[in-house]
Amino acid sequence: MLKYRGFPGRLPGSDFQFTVRRANPKGVTPLKALERYKDRKHVDRRADNAFMESLWIYFGEEPFERGNLDAGRLSWLFGREVIPADPDNFDPASYEAMLMINTKVARVTFADVMELEGGQGPDGFKEDEIWDT
Repeated sequence: MLKYRGFPGRLPGSDFQFTVRRANPKGVTPLKALERYKDRKHVDRRADNAFMESLWIYFGEEPFERGNLDAGRLSWLFGREVIPADPDNFDPASYEAMLMINTKVARVTFADVMELEGGQGPDGFKEDEIWDT
C-alpha cells in the first residue's frame, strides 16, 4: 500500500480521518459512492471540503493511486468528484486502484477549493491555507 507522506491524516479537531496507517488485515474496504444529503451536518461538509482541498493540492488533475487514502472519506466523493482513472480496469477493492479528480464536477461542487493551484504535491500545503473552510 502506497503511503502519501505529507498528506493530512485527518481533519484537525475532529475524528474524520483522511488516511489509514496500515492495510486492513481482513481485506481492502471497497470504494462505493455514498449519497450526500442536503441536511448533512456542517462538520461533515467541512470534512468533505478539506479532503477535496487536500486531494486537489496534492494531486491536481493527475491520476493517483488510492494507496493509504481512507475508503470511507473517498466514498463520499467517489463517482462524482473522484472517479476511476481507467474505468475498464478499475477494482474498487484495491489499494493500487487508479483514481482522478473529475474537475468539471469538482469545480461546481467545490468551487472555492478548485481556485487553488492544484498538483503541488506535499510541499504545496501551507498551514494558513489548508483548513480555512
